[in-house]
Amino acid sequence: MASFKINIADPSEAKCYKTEVKDAQAAPLLGLNIGEKVDGSSLGIEGYEFEVTGGMDYAGFPMRHGILGERKRITMYRGTGFRGGLKGMKKRKTVCGHKINEKISAVNLKVTKQGGKKLSEMFGSKEPSEGKQEKKAKKGEKK
Repeated sequence: MASFKINIADPSEAKCYKTEVKDAQAAPLLGLNIGEKVDGSSLGIEGYEFEVTGGMDYAGFPMRHGILGERKRITMYRGTGFRGGLKGMKKRKTVCGHKINEKISAVNLKVTKQGGKKLSEMFGSKEPSEGKQEKKAKKGEKK
């Protein structure tokens, strides 16, 4: 019984939407590799097509393209899993493989084909300024 948190990046709107899929909706994601396409209707998002861009496992280790197996400790330059430091710096880091399995907790997707309905309508976008104004109002009440 798989369950994933899904992060959907929409390049046309420059926004990210989050949702969670379980069991029957999560089944089409199992076994996919980074870079593969998935149909949105299998995830409950009609008319869309997504590309898997990454994710992380239950312990927070990032998925990295080209790694076979569940987890590896590799020496790497700047890239996925390591932001880099000084020029030419290498570091030994733990990353997980590029195939989605039951131990993956979050999957990152990118929209490659738009559907009829906008994602902001489906997921209900909250303006970031609204949240900040609410926090300021609560702070003012406390004083």
